[in-house]
Amino acid sequence: MKILTVSDIVSPMLYPRFQQGRFPNVDLIISCGDLPPEYLTFLVSVFDAPMYYVRGNHDLRYRNKPPSGGINLHGNLLHFKGLRIIGFEGSRWYNGGPMQYTEQQMKRMTGKIRPLLWWNRGVDIVVTHAPPRHIHDAEDLCHMGFQIFRQLIDRYQPKYFFHGHVHAVFDNPSERITIVNKTNVVNCCGYYFLDIESHQKF
Repeated sequence: MKILTVSDIVSPMLYPRFQQGRFPNVDLIISCGDLPPEYLTFLVSVFDAPMYYVRGNHDLRYRNKPPSGGINLHGNLLHFKGLRIIGFEGSRWYNGGPMQYTEQQMKRMTGKIRPLLWWNRGVDIVVTHAPPRHIHDAEDLCHMGFQIFRQLIDRYQPKYFFHGHVHAVFDNPSERITIVNKTNVVNCCGYYFLDIESHQKF
């Protein structure tokens, strides 16, 4: 199964210079936030694929104009072709804006989903805007990751943890990925394609 992940930066390769022949068929689009809703609507249209998203700390327009064809993953556990996927929006609190949370607030939000994780026997993919603490994050208050995300990785060991928020340029796709235990933590800034076996038991 082919997944397109996007976050933070509108890639010229996808818009406006999109050429279908350059890209593989996509089964699922995942957005990690801070992207214009029109951009995500365009991706859903040209790839003709479903999309799950979480909002970033700058996605204020989503309240009145969410991306067409997208499903908000925040605080939910959804199934897609055998994969169990959860998501959490926002960044660390830094100036009181929407989609900003303290560590305790995020801990409470993740706690609410634990019964679903127990009922579904874990999770395969975690989608967030902010990274886990000390994995791809920074030391300024805005770009610090959440410690509770690292605890999710340690306890449930999802196959993938997708995040955005931290802008970076990658010369090689492997530079995006840090392996923690059995989890591939991926910075999805810009866009990234990956191919996974949906029937595989992670």
